[in-house]
Amino acid sequence: MFKKILVANRGEIAMRIIRACRELNIATVAIYAECDATAIYVKKANEAYLVGPGPVQGFLDARQIVRLAKRIGVDAIHPGYGFLAENAEFSRLCRENGITFIGPPPEALELLGDKIQARALAKRIGVPVIPGTENRIQDEEEALQFARTIGYPVMIKASAGGGGCGLHVVRSDKELCEAIESSTREAMAAFGNADLFIEKYLERTRHIEFQLLADREGYIVHLGERDCSIQRRHQKILEIAPSLILSQHMRAQMGEASIAIARAAQFQNAGTVEFLVDQDGQYYFIEMNPRIQVEHTVTEQITTIDIVQNQIWIAEGRPLIFGQHEVNLQGYAIQCRINAEDPQNGFLPSSGKITAYLSPGGIGVRIDGAVYKDYTVPPYYDALLAKMTVHGRTWNEAVRRTHRSLEEFVLRGVKTTIPFMKKIMEEPDFRAGRFDTSYLTSHPELTDYVNVLESEDLVLAVSAAIAAYEGL
Repeated sequence: MFKKILVANRGEIAMRIIRACRELNIATVAIYAECDATAIYVKKANEAYLVGPGPVQGFLDARQIVRLAKRIGVDAIHPGYGFLAENAEFSRLCRENGITFIGPPPEALELLGDKIQARALAKRIGVPVIPGTENRIQDEEEALQFARTIGYPVMIKASAGGGGCGLHVVRSDKELCEAIESSTREAMAAFGNADLFIEKYLERTRHIEFQLLADREGYIVHLGERDCSIQRRHQKILEIAPSLILSQHMRAQMGEASIAIARAAQFQNAGTVEFLVDQDGQYYFIEMNPRIQVEHTVTEQITTIDIVQNQIWIAEGRPLIFGQHEVNLQGYAIQCRINAEDPQNGFLPSSGKITAYLSPGGIGVRIDGAVYKDYTVPPYYDALLAKMTVHGRTWNEAVRRTHRSLEEFVLRGVKTTIPFMKKIMEEPDFRAGRFDTSYLTSHPELTDYVNVLESEDLVLAVSAAIAAYEGL
């Protein structure tokens, strides 16, 4: 039984892990950079330690984190997502120092962290993959020959990492040569690995992912699927569970394929297998993410299964306490990522002090966040401020409730995606379930709105003007 867990992350995912630990009576340790000294997660942890140098480097220094964990008597480290979450060397370093890594073993991280190897694994066990190169592309000529043979459009992808980095869709020889150069540069800078491969680009697909839990005894269950099709530049911004397009038969088939991939990789803990589903209903494996996902909350809402607590129990060596037949999907859930970005200006990041904050509430509304009034949003990290997850008995109820909650959400001082999300909830195609990975490019009007003063702002502005006038 763990007595103390170090959370090697920050922001809302650090708060999510701290809450799970508190319910299990496990003490928590936070690490932070100077810019996060007043962050909520730092205050809520039982202990907190400054790491550095700089706002990012400390979170990426595996040896510093492990040394700290050993010095203060930590049993386990939860990496959250991002930073070192998928770093095999970090997992191995924890094991070598007698600290449990709450995640997969390093061997699984090495295998699944390489998309080329993961594709080969899926293909070997009979799971469909998108047609593509079997190995890393050696040079520009090889890439051109393959692209001409398979036909444009194609996608250049980095073998390591994720988040859309190093990924480019190309439709001609000229674009391909330019994309190889930029993808190589991006992949090396982000992941230290410049290996690239090519896949056929499938137009207007659905991005469907299956959540898995796998214990140390080899028992694996899936918790249903999430639809992550609404993306900007291949990065998810809104997630739904379950999918509106999967039949029970297809759900079972894709769930079994997900479990087969995890078993072949000797996977443990929580992970997500990702697929694309084309317009004919054929699914293709694209990758497996061996960590907790930002969007895990929608799965928790429709299954009532705490994924983070299960991660901890699995890491302690406990077997899963439920079977596949006990996983029931109830209603629908929608997660909106509330980002500090300006949708009307190319989604440029926005930083600064939050001048007003009031989160929505009511039945079926969940907020995972780590911001508050007077909190200063730093410019060094991902733009995510909070995740609003809304549950409803039906799809229409979930959409209506999400729209109402977005109307209630007050977050001022920085530009956010709240008005943009509200427009999506009002859009007829979305409400009817007619969306795919081309949704945002085919609906440019969603970023065409004007921010106006809300009623309480108007009252305050008028009152201030009157007070100023009377003081003259």
